[in-house]
Amino acid sequence: MKTLDASPGMISRARHLHPTMRFAALDAPPASPCPDAGFDAVLLFAVLTCVPSDEAQHRLIAEVTRILKPGGILYVSDLLLQDDERNRHRYGRHADYCGSYGVFETGDGAVCRHHPREWFSTLLTGFQTIDTRTITVPTMNGHESTGIQILARKPASP
Repeated sequence: MKTLDASPGMISRARHLHPTMRFAALDAPPASPCPDAGFDAVLLFAVLTCVPSDEAQHRLIAEVTRILKPGGILYVSDLLLQDDERNRHRYGRHADYCGSYGVFETGDGAVCRHHPREWFSTLLTGFQTIDTRTITVPTMNGHESTGIQILARKPASP
């Protein structure tokens, strides 16, 4: 099993924390060196939060579709738009700069995105949703946020 990430810094950190695991940085995300229909399941755990643009998210899902076997499972766990004052303020402050509401910059310069619930239906149009649930998750900085978990299936080939 190999874990892929677009951030060389995150790959370096992962290799340091887990030296026995295999990691690879994607040079031109989201294209991967993986074969077509080579995976039974793909997990996107807080990945879309790190991909702020609509276009890049669509490219990522197209790549996931390519590498996922027909009938394969896609699991998405990510963060929804938050309704607290801190988040509303930073969404508004960065909406013009970043091009969409829900995109924001963190104190360390990372550009992140929280999503309206409807976005996932649009993004995963080619998948059959099996289950969706809303959850509460702790963020890296200790806040509680509302997240979503989606289990979806790539349709079997015709």
